[in-house]
Amino acid sequence: MSLEVFAKNGFHGTSMAEVAEAAGVTKPVLYQHFGSKRDLYLQLLDDVGQRLLEEVQKATASAGGPRQQVASGFEAYFRFVADHESAFRLLFGGDGREADKEFADAVRHVEDAMADAVAALIEADIDDDHRRLLAFGIVGLAEATSRYWVLGGRREAPVVLSRRVADMAWAGLRGVRR
Repeated sequence: MSLEVFAKNGFHGTSMAEVAEAAGVTKPVLYQHFGSKRDLYLQLLDDVGQRLLEEVQKATASAGGPRQQVASGFEAYFRFVADHESAFRLLFGGDGREADKEFADAVRHVEDAMADAVAALIEADIDDDHRRLLAFGIVGLAEATSRYWVLGGRREAPVVLSRRVADMAWAGLRGVRR
């Protein structure tokens, strides 16, 4: 509930009174669990990032090979965005992230964790720096495509979106050389 309020109004546009009302609790109860609005927001960023990462890791772990890992990873990512648009908007929407170094660091931590997970899946005869660079490209591809998709009114189903982006990413990864 607090996630939806922050996603809609942004960090600065949301009060703890609004969060408490949405959660069906009083402000004192909220402050028993979170020392400040900032603490709550940071916890939400961390929770959302962890859930997204877990979904992608679960999907790629059960995939039947590298090509399927790419397809399953993108499908899990876009399905998460479709099912949890408020969570995606909170994490990558920009309000607090652009204005606050601590929020930006929290989002960067999520992107780093995603890139680490993706880098571990890239099977190519390249060094670790090259692998990590490609992983960040894939993470950025998913994030930017999701922004376009959400802001554009979700014209295609997540499975169609994931197939199109996975095809492009797979074609690129297949051509990777030292």
